[in-house]
Amino acid sequence: MNTIANLLRVEDIHLELQVTSKNEFLDRIGQVLESMHRLPQRLVAAGLQRREAIGSTALGKGVAIPHARVKGLDRIIVSYVGLGTPIPFDAPDSKPVSDLLVLLVPKQATEEHLGLLAEAMQMFSSDRFRQQLHNCATPQQFKAKFDAWQE
Repeated sequence: MNTIANLLRVEDIHLELQVTSKNEFLDRIGQVLESMHRLPQRLVAAGLQRREAIGSTALGKGVAIPHARVKGLDRIIVSYVGLGTPIPFDAPDSKPVSDLLVLLVPKQATEEHLGLLAEAMQMFSSDRFRQQLHNCATPQQFKAKFDAWQE
């Protein structure tokens, strides 16, 4: 089952976002999600920053999956961000990241949270999938690649 594709909306695909650091990204994605979903920017950014303080959500190979459980959130929100310029993200391979999949889940959604993380890790572990994303130019093309992904 491709849960991420079911949750990811074209409107939540943001390309060429310009930031220079991990903290700037976390603040900026909080602003973006506030405007898109009426979530308080401070709650989103703080939740993501708390998770990053535990350990980097970067997987390596230019990918990070920042995620957080957010108090008061009533549904799961998935957002894909392609950065205009890769940024350091404390990745295990020390490479900067340019592909980020942001997952926000309700506080009580522990099992769903773990399932989404596992799916995202499988998805982005595929060299082929990452290359397909890098060949996309529009949010619609990115969405189509997420829709077509299979384990």
